[in-house]
Amino acid sequence: MAVIDVTEQDFQQQVIEKSHEIPVVVDFWAEWCGPCRSLGPILEKEAGAREGDFVLAKLDTDANQQLAAQFGIQSIPAVKAFKDGKVVDEFVGALPPARVAAFLDGLMPNESDALVEAGDEESLKQAIALDPKRADAKIKLAILQRKGGDLDAALATLANAQGDFSADGLAARIRLEQTGDENALAAFKALDGGDPQKAVDLLIDAIASANGAKDDLRRVVVGILDAFGVDHPFARDARRRLAGALY
Repeated sequence: MAVIDVTEQDFQQQVIEKSHEIPVVVDFWAEWCGPCRSLGPILEKEAGAREGDFVLAKLDTDANQQLAAQFGIQSIPAVKAFKDGKVVDEFVGALPPARVAAFLDGLMPNESDALVEAGDEESLKQAIALDPKRADAKIKLAILQRKGGDLDAALATLANAQGDFSADGLAARIRLEQTGDENALAAFKALDGGDPQKAVDLLIDAIASANGAKDDLRRVVVGILDAFGVDHPFARDARRRLAGALY
């Protein structure tokens, strides 16, 4: 279905997890909001016309105040587009139909998307050349460079993706691997073995005796937790424990 109602209880599943399969556009609205009543039908019409391209998730901010606060909603209507568990674009206010359509067009696959999907080193470099802001392409390229043993190139690639938690976490991991930190290496073994929760626990435990490596350990933890999404119970608890270990 192209249009769904979501709440705090199913937001993780219906928005965060679903956005790994298809873009999810969340309309933060409320019954009393006049502009919301103008924007809502425009979004719903586009969702119907573009069914299969994205899912429109409508969230009542009055009934889900904690989630609205978590995403910094201060004015409605507010629209946030999610891909791969992250907000990739957003706007506030009742835009006219043409601008809403243009916003949605920006979520559709393009040449850069196809190159990232191809995933080889040359394609990823081309994707970055087309769109220098694509952190996902830089992360995939850095992973290939790391596997090939060119750690300096991997770090240089990630340096241009500053501000992306996953990119910062991968760069921190490479630096920790270069130092041979035993606690960090044990955590990375767990992570590569498919147990990110054990990896996070080991990394947080390692902070107390890390001295100069504390910030890189923090970056790796934050990068791993970013993949869980903002509302995952383990991630919420781990962020609390991380803060305690650091401060």
